[in-house]
Parts: sequence; structure tokens; C-alpha cells
Amino acid sequence: MVDGNAAVRPAPALLPALGAMTSLQALVALALFAPGVVAPRAHIEVWQLSMFSCAVFAVGIPASFWGGSFIARVGSLRIASLCATAIVVGMALAALGSTAALLAAGLCLGFAMGPETPASAALLARLVTAERRAFVFSVRQTGNQIGAVCGSLALPAIAIAFGPAWCYAAVAALALLAIALFERLRPAYAGKLVPPPKLDLRARLALMTADRRIAMLALASMPFSAMQVSLNTVFVMLGTRELGLSHIEAGMALACAQAGGLVGRLGWGFVAMRLNASRMVLIVIGLGMAFCAALLGLEGASLGRTGQFAIAALFGLTASGWNGVFIAEIARLAPQDRIGETTGAVLTASYAGLLAAPALVSILDGVAGLGTAFFALACLALCGTVALIWGGHDNASA
Repeated sequence: MVDGNAAVRPAPALLPALGAMTSLQALVALALFAPGVVAPRAHIEVWQLSMFSCAVFAVGIPASFWGGSFIARVGSLRIASLCATAIVVGMALAALGSTAALLAAGLCLGFAMGPETPASAALLARLVTAERRAFVFSVRQTGNQIGAVCGSLALPAIAIAFGPAWCYAAVAALALLAIALFERLRPAYAGKLVPPPKLDLRARLALMTADRRIAMLALASMPFSAMQVSLNTVFVMLGTRELGLSHIEAGMALACAQAGGLVGRLGWGFVAMRLNASRMVLIVIGLGMAFCAALLGLEGASLGRTGQFAIAALFGLTASGWNGVFIAEIARLAPQDRIGETTGAVLTASYAGLLAAPALVSILDGVAGLGTAFFALACLALCGTVALIWGGHDNASA
């Protein structure tokens, strides 16, 4: 059996596929970012945004878990087209403006968010050499930052000048252009599709648990994901409430963290490629994010502005920079005819961390403050790092 993306002709070029899959992630990030950006103009409340996010993950988690077989049947670029189609529909629904429409948009965007990373992993893994895998996957994961930066710069201006509906229309138009791109590239990468045997729930879970190294990756990804989403969503509140920063200063500190994340996604991938040591790089990243979160949570107010901005950049470098190396390590360890399915299964654990983090932070904030919440996240990230060490040690001694 071969991967559904495998071609009978000589291997096609890497760069067009990498560009397409990076564009897909940027597009998904832009769509997920849009409601929050237009919220002040569209009079969207915080509880509505929370409901929207929950709807995305409610669909995205099972779509990631079960999407691997579908990827193998129709090919990664056809999946990319379907993801972009879901974005078009989701943006059309969001433009209607009602709470029910926003909920429906979230459910629709879950079908775009869930399969896009497994589809990318399945396609790129067969086009890149093992030595370059970590760097290439890290380049691909910069799509998230690209989408967020473009959204933060362009969408507010569009909302102010033309209204929120035009923001959604702009994202939908980009998605339509992406569909044309994906479909034009698809014949070169499709090859002969050979559907794999169907996997039941137990078999899919076995892809994640049979190899302790993959199981520990899944376990570590939960607190790592929780740390990342907390950095992105509540760092400004931490800055204004507990670090003594003004609103503008807290936003600048978060911008430093996002810039660090972009550098990290490229830099960590390059380091992992040069050293051929993806798991060791993930361990260093885990220790780094735990240190930054604990320091900011316990002693952040005493660091001074320069120290706070420097730690914010280091925080982003680690907490937002781990994803590409992580996906590359899954692709390295997974059965080579089950890369998409294994990635989807492991990402289910990652998404569970994204889903649980807001509730955990909210509870701890109410009890003891955001500083304590970040310290708790640091402890969890440290536990995830220990899991990576344990999994790697088990393999080394086997």
C-alpha cells in the first residue's frame, strides 16, 4: 500500500507544494482570526468569540483524527481545496452577523482547521529528504504567523473603511484564489491513488500509542499547545494587570513574542536539521517555555521593561516556535504509509490542549491571578518535557 499522494512518475518539485501548503495554513489562520479582529466594529461579544472557538475545535478535533484516511483517498491538494471551500462558506456565514451564523461559521471552519496539517504532512513528507524534513516542516508552519500578521494589519483597516462584511468577503476571495492554485497543482502531485485499508477507532489510537516515542509526543503537545494559545490570547491581560505595562506596551510585548515565534519556527527547524536531533530541540524548547512562563508569572513585574520585552521574545521563540519540529518528528516516526493518519491522531491531543487551556486559565485567574495561571502552565510544560525525555530515553535504550 502506498500513500494516497504517492506518484508513479518521478517525484515532483518540493517548493510549489511547500508554498501551497504554507498558503493553506495562512488562509486558515486568517479565517480564524477574522471574527476577533472585526469584533469591535461588528459588536461581537467575548462570549460569542468563545463560542465560535469552541465550535471550531468541536469539529476540528474529530476532523483531524478521522481525516487521515480521506487524505489518502483523494490526495492532499484536493483536501486543501476542500479546506478552502469550507473557508468560503464559513466567511459567508460569518458575514450574516447573527450569533447563530457565527456559530455555524465556526463549525464550518473546523472542517478547514482539522485536516490541513495532516494533509500537509502527508504530502511534504514524501517530497523532502529526512535531513531537511525538520526545516521544511518549520517553514510550512510559519503560515500561522503569516496569516495572523496579515490579518492584524489588513482586516482592521478594511473593517473601518468598508465594514466587517467586507473583511469576510476579502478572506473568502483569497480562499477562492487558493482553490484555483491547489487545483492547478493537484495533477502534478496526485499520482495513483490507492486507498488504504480502513482503520477503526482502536487502530487509529494504536498509531499514536504503539510507539512510545509518538505517544510521548502526543502527551507533550497538550501542555505545549495550552501554553501557545494562552500566550496568544491572554498575554496582554497579564501585561496590563500584573506586569505593570500599559495597553500599548503590552501589545508591543506581544508583538515581540509573535516575532520570536516566527523566528523560532524557522530557526528551530534549521537547528534540528543541522544537528539531526528534533527531539532534543523539542526538549530545549519545552524547558525554555517553562522557564519564561514561570519567570513572567512569578517575577515578571520586577524585570523592568527591557527584561519583560526580552523574555516575551524568548517566550514566543519557544511557545510559538515548536510546531514545525514537532510535525517533522511525527512524520519521521510514523509508519510511512500512515503519516497523515498518525499526524491527525497526535494533533487530536494537541487540540485537546488548545480546548482545555482557556478553561484552566480562567479558573486559576479567578482563584489566584494570571501570574499563578502562567506558573501552572509552566509546570505542565515541564511535565511534557519530561515525557519527551522519557520517550527518547526509552527508544535509546531499546
